Amino acid sequence: MSFDISENLKRLPARPGVYLHKDRFGDVIYVGKAASLRSRVRQYFASPERLDAKTAALAKNIAEFEYIVTDTEAEALILENTLIKKHLPRYNVMLTDDKTYPYLKITYAEPYPRVVKTRVLSSDGSKFFGPYADVGALNRIIELINDSYRLKRCPQKEFPKAHRPCLNGFIGACDRCCTEDAPSPEEYAERIEGVAEFLKGRDKRLAAALKTRMNAASEAMDFETAAKCRDLITAAAAVTERQKVDLLSSGSMDICLATEADAGEGRHARVTVFFVRDGRLSGRELHHLDAEEGAAKHEVMAAFLKQYYANQTMIPKEILLEEEIDDKAAIEGYLSEAAGRRVRLAVPKRGDKPALLKLAQKDIRETQGLAEDLLEARRDRTAAAEEALRQAAGLPGPAGDRPLRIEAYDISHTGGDDSVGTMVVFRGAEKSTSDYRRFKIRTTDEQGKSADDLASMQEVLYRRLKRGLAGDKSFDEMPDVILVDGGKGQVLAAEQVTAALGLDPPVPVLGMVKDERHRTRALLSPCLSEIDLKQWPELYHLIGAIQEEVHRFTVEYHRGVRGRRMVSRDK
Repeated sequence: MSFDISENLKRLPARPGVYLHKDRFGDVIYVGKAASLRSRVRQYFASPERLDAKTAALAKNIAEFEYIVTDTEAEALILENTLIKKHLPRYNVMLTDDKTYPYLKITYAEPYPRVVKTRVLSSDGSKFFGPYADVGALNRIIELINDSYRLKRCPQKEFPKAHRPCLNGFIGACDRCCTEDAPSPEEYAERIEGVAEFLKGRDKRLAAALKTRMNAASEAMDFETAAKCRDLITAAAAVTERQKVDLLSSGSMDICLATEADAGEGRHARVTVFFVRDGRLSGRELHHLDAEEGAAKHEVMAAFLKQYYANQTMIPKEILLEEEIDDKAAIEGYLSEAAGRRVRLAVPKRGDKPALLKLAQKDIRETQGLAEDLLEARRDRTAAAEEALRQAAGLPGPAGDRPLRIEAYDISHTGGDDSVGTMVVFRGAEKSTSDYRRFKIRTTDEQGKSADDLASMQEVLYRRLKRGLAGDKSFDEMPDVILVDGGKGQVLAAEQVTAALGLDPPVPVLGMVKDERHRTRALLSPCLSEIDLKQWPELYHLIGAIQEEVHRFTVEYHRGVRGRRMVSRDK
């Protein structure tokens, strides 16, 4: 079933949010924000003559879309910025200097903390508020805070005796923290806490004072002062607005929400995972689980946590849930062991985290029908890619619902030194990171250098398959298809290994043949004939993703090995 654009356009809410347009392969090609998702997204599918050239070209490539609902347009603007940096869509205009929205920083690590604007988040004990889409409002509020609370403005931390105050001290713009008349640290700390409460939206005294000044100026017909106070009130509202898409105190975490399984969903339950990284909502994934009719949310969630995070290389320190689950302590222990540090499962009750949870719950309610269509479209793409790969490899039809286990191998070295090999595993179109493996090459030539790439690849493949045949639990599941990086020489070398080990059933080996831009353009079949991937676009996209992943994993491992050797040599 293809994604039904017209049906999903009818479901769009008239709410602020961010939309992501995708091509036929499910890749994000454009990210935008909207005050009303309904009116904005529909514009892309209006009459072509109403669109400019760039938008018309974009619209032709939109095969599906998704959206994330926010409470305000300001939140949508910040989330849009995050998602553009994450996906790098081809139709978005990119800032080459990678600037980001500014934050307000309170420098708690200093004896007399300051309030400053920054674009860099540091772990020096400071507290950050933001980010803020309206930079002008932020500048005005920082000036207002400094004036109203008479805060220190200079970056100097220590002052010699008989130090002369700067101009701010002479004109009374600060309390001269650089002199013997400085306020006590306790009294100054109370001011800073007042600033923090104001920025959190809890202290209304400053806004009330501005309103009083504005009304007084207006009655005195001092309209210039009244206008300045009005602008400051507007700026204060913008700066103190709660940003649920970016809460720095929340750190990095996942938010997992499940639906109950029922007959209406075809005995399936759906789990949505929202990713919060460095306090910022950065994306969302949808997952289906087979479940018996009537399975409760907490049962679905417990099963999902154990299965999903077993395949993740990065498990966050905290996972937010909307209700308690069975065997919570045991699952926490399992995830903590997998992550190598403590992982906490929490149902938030107070602070910033319930706001993030409510945002996720609202998003699920708004996008329920869309989520089903996106999952179905993804299944169709995966099925098409798997069928094409079966034909290319000469495999029989699918055995049940089990996806193909695809193993890809690559070698990396520096002039024959620090030679390493890697294996990455895909189950259908999904990465199976828990099955990835690394190998240090042992075979050497007469000069003591690592063997050439063909011999190194044979060594890696032999070690992997031999351990699987011997019953090694970490290698016992054999591949359905083996992919090697290269052409005829690599395929023949790999087939020598599989033949020598007498695999039963035999495992086909395919070579990934690259073009001048180092992208896989064709597969070399077991009978050494080239298969042009242009005839199978879904398979072309899958092979490209596998090629990029095995290259990334190999280079990352090689850099680590080489770096450790160089450090050891320096010692």
